[in-house]
Amino acid sequence: MYTRAQVAKVIDHAVLKPVATEQDVIKAAKMCRARSVGNLCVRPCDAALATRELAGSDTTLAVVVGFPHGANRPEVKALETRLAIDDGATEIDMVMNIGQFLAGRYDAVQKDIGAVVKEAKPRGAIVKVILETCWLKPEQIAQACKLAEAAGADFVKTSTGFGDGPATPEAIDIMVKTVGKTMGVKASGGVRTWDVAVGFLRQGATRLGVGSTEAVLDGGSQ
Repeated sequence: MYTRAQVAKVIDHAVLKPVATEQDVIKAAKMCRARSVGNLCVRPCDAALATRELAGSDTTLAVVVGFPHGANRPEVKALETRLAIDDGATEIDMVMNIGQFLAGRYDAVQKDIGAVVKEAKPRGAIVKVILETCWLKPEQIAQACKLAEAAGADFVKTSTGFGDGPATPEAIDIMVKTVGKTMGVKASGGVRTWDVAVGFLRQGATRLGVGSTEAVLDGGSQ
């Protein structure tokens, strides 16, 4: 049995749509404060604003890197990470280089993740690696998890929300079984109801990426 407070604390509330405005970020930060949401996840251009709006609250800030396709060069992802932390981020949600992964260039993928980890870890920031599981076969999901683990990341995450599909119980099951003992697992994409959110938590997910946070929380019990 989960309470609203417990679920709110593991939500990363996402404001990542291309049409999001500064007012959307301000509104989201106010909601996170009011509902005691654990984390607000924003685009790089919104990081400084979000930091100001969250000042004095318990809500932490995540910023996306290499978003949404993961195809930026490692040096660019590293710079994005550095600037995001400068702007107040304590968590980085980076997109794995999906094309290189599908081409079997595992060393390049691990180095790409490692470039972000190298910038984030010395400054105490958490790194989550978005796998975009909708484009991966089950064995590929497991392989991607192992690469993220080997690169020193803290979490693996299912989706950007901009791919061909949402988080699925099947993907979460693989992720938890593969690295759940050593890493956090974040279910993101399509988490729009209380039952779906709690279902992923029961599977072993430790974070939830949610765009419709109020709807999710309002579907739960006190």
